Amino acid sequence: MLDASVALVREVAQREIMPRFLRVVHDRRKDDGSLCSEADLAAENFLHGRLKEIRRCPIIGEEMSPAAQRASWQGGSNDDDGLWCIDPIDGTTNFINGLPCFAVSIAWIRRRRTRLAVTYNPITDEMFYAREGNGAYLNGRRLPLREVTADIRRAVGGVDFKRIPKPLADRIAVSPPFYSQRNFGSSTLDWCNLAAGRLDLYLHGGQMLWDYAAGSLILREAGGQMCTLAHDDYEAEDVWRRSVIAALNPAVFATWRNWVRQNSSATIG
Repeated sequence: MLDASVALVREVAQREIMPRFLRVVHDRRKDDGSLCSEADLAAENFLHGRLKEIRRCPIIGEEMSPAAQRASWQGGSNDDDGLWCIDPIDGTTNFINGLPCFAVSIAWIRRRRTRLAVTYNPITDEMFYAREGNGAYLNGRRLPLREVTADIRRAVGGVDFKRIPKPLADRIAVSPPFYSQRNFGSSTLDWCNLAAGRLDLYLHGGQMLWDYAAGSLILREAGGQMCTLAHDDYEAEDVWRRSVIAALNPAVFATWRNWVRQNSSATIG
């Protein structure tokens, strides 16, 4: 399944996504305000047709209607055959605007947990992948690629300010506990860059299932730790939208988690 999934993700990028990069002329806003391009739809349709050849089970795609997504979840999340969860282009705004930072990702979920994950950045030709219990890799190299700092004051943080509490956002903007902050506009690549050791810590106020399904397994298999704003058990959060606090180094994770929670309701004095 993993080899076939890697090959399929590369193929959809080559056939449906990259030929449309810098050429997108049609896009629309979905009900949640996010963008959807013709490339998103073409890639999702391609994946829908071909994933059934790897494993025939329900599919959740970002561009499906919410009713269809929930029906697929009900039909496969607790079944041994599992279900596919796909994000045809994560970073659609980047893609539409010609910013070279986006990815296609797929995850196979069984019994409500991701068991296989593939995320591909076609611009850099970086293929991230993981299978539960077998580690995480980038183009054949075991993740992480480097040893990260154990001192949060030297850490580089991936922080997406969407949906995080305003007191917390204000605190991070004024007096963050880490050295420097980055945000690239692609959640699934943020997870992968954290797993690779390019980022030291991560924060997002609320991701959809297809935003975290692949990346969370890749980080976990790279040795990273994660929780949500409300729960130490990341899996205890609502499956359809989850906040995330994460880090690769255990000491940085503990410090970061505690700092975020303490400052979620604090005020700047």
